[in-house]
Amino acid sequence: MQVFSYISFVVIVYSLLLNPSHGLNLKLFNSSKIENDDEWKVAAATWYGEPDGAGSDGGACGYVESVEKPPLSKMISAGGSSLYQGGRGCGACYQVKCTENTACSGNAVSVMITDECPGCFLGSVHFDLSGTAFGSMATPDKADNLRNVGQLQILYKRVACSFGNSITFTIDNGANPFYFATEIEYENGDGDLVDIELKQANSDTWLPMQRSWGSRWALNLGSMMQPPFSIKLTEDGKNQRRTIVADSVIPSGWKPGQVYRSVVNF
Repeated sequence: MQVFSYISFVVIVYSLLLNPSHGLNLKLFNSSKIENDDEWKVAAATWYGEPDGAGSDGGACGYVESVEKPPLSKMISAGGSSLYQGGRGCGACYQVKCTENTACSGNAVSVMITDECPGCFLGSVHFDLSGTAFGSMATPDKADNLRNVGQLQILYKRVACSFGNSITFTIDNGANPFYFATEIEYENGDGDLVDIELKQANSDTWLPMQRSWGSRWALNLGSMMQPPFSIKLTEDGKNQRRTIVADSVIPSGWKPGQVYRSVVNF
């Protein structure tokens, strides 16, 4: 039994050396979190948008043009209801791969949920990938062949996102001194954002914000608010719930449409 286990280990290592994962920068998406293949689950996959595109302009999560730019670089997916989860699934990172077609490489690529696919019912879990992400599951020069298949059975697993030490807050264009709203992006970890709270400069009270849609959270206080604002974020992960504070991340003189970055991340 020990000899068999050793041989199996050598075969696995040799296979990984011959078939390295491709797609996004592994440092950005922390692909080292991949564990044993027995944790992979079955899902359905389709693709939308341009063959080499990002699928949409950010869609139901509100990420807008950031889906085209690094670190996402079009490696994104819309999700059926079990992935999108009414917006809670926005920003979740997954590894996906296919083996059921001759054009499949069998190598894992990393994607992030950035949109909703309300018509995705091919399986209990359905990824509607960007054309770029779908083609990235193919062997070299076979991306178009794989996209021509249209839909596939794939394997997937949730993995921790790793975007560095900064969470991004993009102020909603409708925000004003009485109503604050922001899109939250690039949070690390293997969990979902479940609670966002805001603290004004003249107060020690944390005020709960509400998810308005997708990755956008809002606070309609009804009276003039006093910046700078600190933002408390709570993530519900696989094994624990974690909370961090971006202290005074929204400065005095903030403006709608501006992007502000924290110096903390999960």
